[in-house]
Amino acid sequence: MTNLPSPAADHVVGVLGLGAMGAPMARHLLAAGHLLYVHDLNPAAVNAAVELGAKAAGSPRALGENCDVVLVIVPTDEDLLDVCTGVDGILSNARDGLVLLMCSSVRPETCQAVAAAAPAGAEVLDAALTGGVRGAEEGVINLLVGGNEQALDRVRPALAPWTRDVHHLGPLGAGQVGKTANNLIHWAQISVIVEAFELARRLGVSVPKLRAALETGPTDSRTLRELEDMRFTWHAKDLANASAMAEPVSMPLPVAEISRQAMLEITVPRVTRLLRGEDPRDE
Repeated sequence: MTNLPSPAADHVVGVLGLGAMGAPMARHLLAAGHLLYVHDLNPAAVNAAVELGAKAAGSPRALGENCDVVLVIVPTDEDLLDVCTGVDGILSNARDGLVLLMCSSVRPETCQAVAAAAPAGAEVLDAALTGGVRGAEEGVINLLVGGNEQALDRVRPALAPWTRDVHHLGPLGAGQVGKTANNLIHWAQISVIVEAFELARRLGVSVPKLRAALETGPTDSRTLRELEDMRFTWHAKDLANASAMAEPVSMPLPVAEISRQAMLEITVPRVTRLLRGEDPRDE
């Protein structure tokens, strides 16, 4: 396989998916001096990136033809398969040496299907994002990667502008397993914090005062401190992925099921009211 050049500016990078995560990642890459190609179904998102210096790729295929590194951030497994392995997908005519990073939250078998479609000379890594939208905006994403570690090392200069830490966890699919473990902890923490605060409120304790007290104790966490900044968007997908991964290894996930039920009632307005010490059920 052809080695990619090492200086950061020599990496031609592609970003497919300019949503809440992909758009700030693209901005950080442009600020770092990378030649950047972008593709998205939303013309306005593409135009915004072009105004900052990116080049528009007319199709996923064009990204594979022009880039050394392509980052894919799309919502679903089906979307990922389509843009990577479709007739006009990234891998349909990929240049030699391409490294494709699947940054979506998908199942390990989806990662394997994408890798199976890669031509000789191209590498596929799963590179799950943790840190949320604020992490992407600030360029401090925590990246969990599975796949060829040498390929990962070659493209680290293209990851540095938008990440804080990059962890290689094992073979292809390991990044998605790591992301699912992260998500299980994340949604369980949110569920139990909201439940604990509501119990305290109903028993007459000030939620703002209790929160401040807990932030100085052993149960302090980023989730506890930043709860009002969270969107609670992807719990259904994340917990369904966890259940799907657990099934082949015959492992029940009772905490995941409790979190799944709890998150159905947890919304941004309700949490906002609760953190002010108000009844979250008041509309």
